[in-house]
Amino acid sequence: MATPGLAARTLSPQHLRTALQLDTYLNALRHANFAISVRHASGKSIGDSRARDQPKKKKRARITFKEYSLKDAEQFSLCDAMRYIRAFEVGRPPTSPKYDLAVKFRTIKNGPTVRNRLRLPHAVDTSMRICVICPPDSKHAEAAKKAGASIVGEETVFDAIKEGRIEFDRCICHQESSAKMNKAGLGRILGPKGLMPSAKFGTVVKDTGAAVKGMVGGSEYRERNGVLRMAIGQLGFTPEEMQANIKTFMTEVKKDLNLLSDRINKEIHEVVLSSTNSPGFTLNGEFKSPDSPSSRDLSVL
Repeated sequence: MATPGLAARTLSPQHLRTALQLDTYLNALRHANFAISVRHASGKSIGDSRARDQPKKKKRARITFKEYSLKDAEQFSLCDAMRYIRAFEVGRPPTSPKYDLAVKFRTIKNGPTVRNRLRLPHAVDTSMRICVICPPDSKHAEAAKKAGASIVGEETVFDAIKEGRIEFDRCICHQESSAKMNKAGLGRILGPKGLMPSAKFGTVVKDTGAAVKGMVGGSEYRERNGVLRMAIGQLGFTPEEMQANIKTFMTEVKKDLNLLSDRINKEIHEVVLSSTNSPGFTLNGEFKSPDSPSSRDLSVL
């Protein structure tokens, strides 16, 4: 007599063949590295959940500024660059647009930056307004006024700055007035504008007259994001005047690079000349090319 329910649990030959075929198919999938998608009640697969739970890999941040290869870039002599730049400045006053020089460095991020000031052979901006903080009735104030300072004083200067009347482009301070200046709390106002006098940058001085003379017609430059920019000439400058200014500037920049620590590798990658309304032209270091116009033609606007 057959056991009740045994027939229900017994597989027919057809079912056995089907089970064997399914088992063979599953093994083939495993060997072929296929994943069987098993989903939760929410509809998301187990693989999706595991991928979401795993931490994402962070991209490695660049430690240097991005550089472009100059092998295929077109480069220009000084005279050729001036010729093209002047074409973009047609009809504008000769003293309004300025030639700008950008020096791009091959350097790391967050490293020491280049910052200095110099007096170019041919001054670019002669209308600079200079403020001198010193006792108003002292010999230092008199020397500063003779040298060309537009604002001289102590308390009157402090009050004007606190009221927001900053009517100067550069500010220097005599050593005797340094304590009063710091006590007045001008750093939070002048600091973000780059006008706060500092002994580190040579704007807290003993001789106010000599300091003002050095600033009149002088230029300041500072590296930002691996690029050093400075106004290098007026549109009416001759190629020879531009050459003299560029040569002086590049000589000072190389001196600044040599003063950096030996562990800091900062090299000049590219030098670009542009103007107020023109694009930039990469310089190749030559004064003129065989196809360049004459210096006399570039001297006439």
